[in-house]
Amino acid sequence: MKAPLLLTLLLAANASAADVSVAVAANFATPAKSLATTFEKQSGHRALLSTGSTGKFYAQIATGAPFDVLLAADAETPLRLEKEGLVVGGQRFTYALGKLVLWSLGDMVDARGDVLRKQAFRRLSIANPRLAPYGAAAQQVMENLGIWSSSQERLVMGENIAQAYQFVSTGNVEVGFVAYSQIRDPGKPTTGSFWLVPQTLYAPIRQDAVLLARAQGNQAARQFLDFLRSAPAREMIQAYGYELP
Repeated sequence: MKAPLLLTLLLAANASAADVSVAVAANFATPAKSLATTFEKQSGHRALLSTGSTGKFYAQIATGAPFDVLLAADAETPLRLEKEGLVVGGQRFTYALGKLVLWSLGDMVDARGDVLRKQAFRRLSIANPRLAPYGAAAQQVMENLGIWSSSQERLVMGENIAQAYQFVSTGNVEVGFVAYSQIRDPGKPTTGSFWLVPQTLYAPIRQDAVLLARAQGNQAARQFLDFLRSAPAREMIQAYGYELP
C-alpha cells in the first residue's frame, strides 16, 4: 500500500473516532477501565469514565451534566430517569448483578460473618444508603441481622462504595461492606479476609445501563452499549465477580 493511501485511511479512521462520556457507579470502576481499554482497541472510540455514587449521578444528570451513558449500581435510578424523559427509551438493560462482601485487610472476617453478627469490631464502613445502592444493601443486611440500630455509633459512612473501600484499605477502619468486584482482581489472590454475604439478606443489586437523551444521535455511545452486551465484555464482567442477567 502506498504511503499517501495509508495516510488517507488513517486520517479517515481518526476522523470517525469519537469520545463517549460514561458515568460509572463506583463499584464498577475497575471493570469499566478494562472494558474501556478493550472497547477503544476494537472500535477506535474512547470511553471517558467518571466514577461516583449513583445518587449523585442522578442529581447531576437531572441538572444537565454532559454524560452520554450511565452505568448505574441499581435498576431504580435508570428507570426513574427514563420516566423523566432523560434517557432514550427502550435502551435500558441490566449489565451486571452485584455482590456484597464484608471485608477486612487482616484476618478478622470469618467465612460465616460472625464478626458482624457479634459486632466484634470498633468501626465499620459502609456507603451512604441514601446515595449508594451497595450502602442500601449493607443496611438491609444489618437490619435483617437485627444489628442496624445498635451499630449506629460505630458506622463510618462513605459517600460511595469506593470511599467505603478506601476507609478499610488504608487501615483507618477495621472492616467494611464493599462490592465483591473491589477485592477481586482476576488471576490474583484476594487480599485480606471477607464474607460473601448471602443474597437472601439483601435485595438483588441489579445494575442497569442507559443511553442518555442528549446522546441519542451519538453512534459511539450506542456502540459502547452494544459492546457491553457482547460475549467478550460479559466474560470480563463475570471475571470481576459479578453475576450476569
